[in-house]
Amino acid sequence: MLIGWLFALSLLVAWLLWRSLQHSSELLARSDQRLLQQDSTDDNQQELRLLRAELAELRSGVIGVGQRVLELESQLQSQQQLLTEQAEQLQAVQLIEPESKIYSRAMKMVQLGADLEEIMRECELPRAEAELLFNLHQQKS
Repeated sequence: MLIGWLFALSLLVAWLLWRSLQHSSELLARSDQRLLQQDSTDDNQQELRLLRAELAELRSGVIGVGQRVLELESQLQSQQQLLTEQAEQLQAVQLIEPESKIYSRAMKMVQLGADLEEIMRECELPRAEAELLFNLHQQKS
């Protein structure tokens, strides 16, 4: 969830930088047109240099944000793969666990002194399995 928000935030920042870059490019183009139409003065040349420097800075910012978005996408894919693997492991454990709980419960009942019929009834075990557990764990007690 957090990675999704980070990804969305990165995209928003990249979009804002792109819009700012686009706006600066438009200003630079207008400024170039004005300079061509007017006499070149030191102020206009200085403004043009500042706008070009700002444009270069914005371009490098957009590139940096783009690289960060790619990194976040890679991290997101890794996290999704890890989540998928963990879900598969959890499903495997859940498939194994119910059976082991029944036998653990039956062993506990034998240790507490339950009789064979009660173990069969409570744990829903066939007579042969219940007798085996009963005989094995009764000898240990």
